[in-house]
Amino acid sequence: MGHGCTSPRNPLKIHPTALVEDGVLLGEGTAVWDNVHLRAPSRIGCDCIIGEKTYVAYDVVIGDRVKINAFVYICAAVTIEDGVMISAGTMFTNDRFPRATTPNLKTLRSSEPDEHTLPTLVKEGATIGARCVIGNALAIGRFAMVGMGAVVTKTVPDFHLVIGHPARSVGLVCRCGEPFARFDAQQGPEDGNYTCSACARNYSVRAGGVEESESA
Repeated sequence: MGHGCTSPRNPLKIHPTALVEDGVLLGEGTAVWDNVHLRAPSRIGCDCIIGEKTYVAYDVVIGDRVKINAFVYICAAVTIEDGVMISAGTMFTNDRFPRATTPNLKTLRSSEPDEHTLPTLVKEGATIGARCVIGNALAIGRFAMVGMGAVVTKTVPDFHLVIGHPARSVGLVCRCGEPFARFDAQQGPEDGNYTCSACARNYSVRAGGVEESESA
């Protein structure tokens, strides 16, 4: 979403068992695997992988070079930026206080987006581990990492590592995925300058916020 597609790319690949509704937009080089269901009018960028038995609802927007593993459920009102990884079994939600019917139990509520539908944004480069549950009216920050099995109920800052249920920040991670700081969830990260031991990228941390800084 802003970085564009690289060239050359592989052709679009759709498994014969995948259900891709008319009106879905798929970028070049994307692979859609078996028993995936893509609802219209969702949009998926180039060079993505949509793993088997994944469901993508209407109006979902997915950027370029996104890797979605098997059995992922992505509901309406979710936006996923470029370079995101979503691991197997992850589930998104979009209604904070859902009901099947109206209060008198006589009318089934529509499954279409309405005033109760709340958005979720997954920013570029983020990773969501296996079997996570992602709440709504929140964002997962740039290059943040959500540990496996986490339940995310509030916004995750850029470059933060969160674990648990509810998910809490316990570390900071580099663009390359290597943690460069760990801390107690109650205290948060210490202010200072940090260098990734794996790739030597530099970061500045102030009041919990993380900024990339020029390499030495």
